Amino acid sequence: MSKSAQRRLVLGLTGGIAAYKAAELTRLLIGQNATVQVVMTDAATRFISAATMQALSGGPVYTDLWDGRVDNGMAHIELSRGADLIAVAPASADFLAKLAHGLCDDLLSTLCLARDCPLLVAPAMNRQMWEHPATQRNVAQLRADGIAVLGPDSGSQACGESGMGRMLEPESLADEILAWFEPKVFAGYRVLVTAGPTFERIDAVRGITNPSSGKMGFAVARAAKEAGAEVTLVSGPTTLAAPTGITIKRVTSAQEMLGAVEAAVGTCDIFISVAAVADYTPLNPQEQKMKKDARILSLELAPTPDILANVASRANPPFCVGFAAESERLDEYAEAKRKRKHLPLLAANIAQQSIGADESELILFDDQGRHPLPRAPKLEQARKLIAHIARLYPASH
Repeated sequence: MSKSAQRRLVLGLTGGIAAYKAAELTRLLIGQNATVQVVMTDAATRFISAATMQALSGGPVYTDLWDGRVDNGMAHIELSRGADLIAVAPASADFLAKLAHGLCDDLLSTLCLARDCPLLVAPAMNRQMWEHPATQRNVAQLRADGIAVLGPDSGSQACGESGMGRMLEPESLADEILAWFEPKVFAGYRVLVTAGPTFERIDAVRGITNPSSGKMGFAVARAAKEAGAEVTLVSGPTTLAAPTGITIKRVTSAQEMLGAVEAAVGTCDIFISVAAVADYTPLNPQEQKMKKDARILSLELAPTPDILANVASRANPPFCVGFAAESERLDEYAEAKRKRKHLPLLAANIAQQSIGADESELILFDDQGRHPLPRAPKLEQARKLIAHIARLYPASH
């Protein structure tokens, strides 16, 4: 979601220990230029105070169906009018059951039934409660009613057990909520993205690599998912967590990345090659660690496979997008690479200004010329790239 496009959200909290995560979720949403109106059930106030949520959201918190602060006395109507979306996080098993059966005996459940905007719920409960047939029936009914169910995740729980039922972390929830507003220009399409560096082994402990963090590739994968695509991400070694709802395949070397791409590319519509693949690999890697001595070491290096060129040269290739990180003569080298590999679109940047950074400046090159994207966070750039691909893709098919 662009920071210039402010959205009004209603955030509902129900009773559960995961209510503490709503504080960070609120902070993250506010940081993305959303306004957050908090509505809490009575049970939710037993886990986190209304005063805390008011301080974080910057607005009054509503808990009572008969709250006199609403002019016409109809909080369940007024609070949802003008809202772009309602998200309930955490959503307890009891609250999911209310929604599934149309019950409304408090402000939040009544507000959800009287809404005219999308509703998202993030379940949070003990694993046995989540796995119970009644809960699963209720969740299936909610999905059938058009309510988006975010999560839950698997992991340790407050009760000391471990399993499904843990609420998604605030960062993932914020991503999912804000992604709801992105245009679904890739709905029904499959997108394959590569990201990160590769590591070419010299011996048991050494190798050839580069400082790519993978941030741009992960941002592109997330932006494609936000746009409605089914996304597969092939990533070299990074410390980044996989974006929610994306299939990720972890690889190490250029050869492994090629294998993973070839296994997935046959069914994809769009291939976006963001990975900074090493250009060379040691010809004879050693199984054990080579001991250091005073001699000059010589390595024989062989070119690694050109993954993007291999995909672009297929008999029936997907729509291929390349990336180029140059240290000089950006326009000249980027356009030459685009033409050499017969790419409809290539994104280029100056490596020294982008690798490892959270922001980047991109120039997009296509048959119509160059399209500069001023320096901005990589996710924002990724969203602009996806929008540009969406404009070109229909014309190529």
